[in-house]
Amino acid sequence: MSISHAPPAPRSGISPLSKDGEFSLDLQPLVPASARRARVPRWLRRATGPVLLLLLWQLLSATGVLPADVLASPGRIAEVGRDLVADGSLSSAMATSLQRVAAGLLFGTVVGTGLALVSGLFRIGEDLVDAPVQMLRTVPFVGLIPLFIIWFGIGETPKIAIITLGVTFPLYLNVYAGIRGVDAQLIEAGESLGLSRWGLVRHVVLPGALPGALTGLRYSLGIAWLALVFAEQVNADSGIGFLMVQARDFLRTDVIVVCLIVYAFLGLLADFIVRSLERLLLQWRPTFTGR
Repeated sequence: MSISHAPPAPRSGISPLSKDGEFSLDLQPLVPASARRARVPRWLRRATGPVLLLLLWQLLSATGVLPADVLASPGRIAEVGRDLVADGSLSSAMATSLQRVAAGLLFGTVVGTGLALVSGLFRIGEDLVDAPVQMLRTVPFVGLIPLFIIWFGIGETPKIAIITLGVTFPLYLNVYAGIRGVDAQLIEAGESLGLSRWGLVRHVVLPGALPGALTGLRYSLGIAWLALVFAEQVNADSGIGFLMVQARDFLRTDVIVVCLIVYAFLGLLADFIVRSLERLLLQWRPTFTGR
């Protein structure tokens, strides 16, 4: 009596015997579990929170839980925003505010970065610069508004000076930390390759400090818009802050919210520009982007 054995079932990824008696491998790529999940577009995930918040806001306004004199409904705010755009008052105010922020950001970047380079690259510079900057950093820049008015009057100069002061310190701290955070072994390697002092600064120190500088720029942009809100309360006759002051006098919460939304979107746009610069300038530095 003969006993016949059935051929064993082939394992996953291995094909059965071919005609010439050899095994053939059928390799399949391994897909991470995170990639096998259903993918939702990232823009849709990011928009879910604000959309739900708007729906809740509209619901509370429609049911009377949130009175209009306390906070206008999203529909009313959209109408007021459309009217402000139609008559040109919002675009004119945005142009004025952008000019103030651009001037303050330019001056603050030059001052903050220059002080950080002097303090970070030279020990004598650190001894002379760092202590005064740290002392001034602890003084609230908003508290200096009366002093700026006495010094510079009530024109554009004190407004730009407030923004400049708010921008200077975050840039100084981050650029200084970036310079002093460069790996000493990279400096030694550059010296062994025969780089001069300027060559070390150009090819080693400044690229190593660039991530910190861009982080400081992001912080500075956020503080620039915050400083603008206070600056445009100083006898302003134009700008987004001026619209907010007028709306406050007439108890127009809808206009105030429109101005706040404009501030928020301008800040978001500025942050997007800096993050795009980071992706462009820091391509040499691979980082973890989340899963």
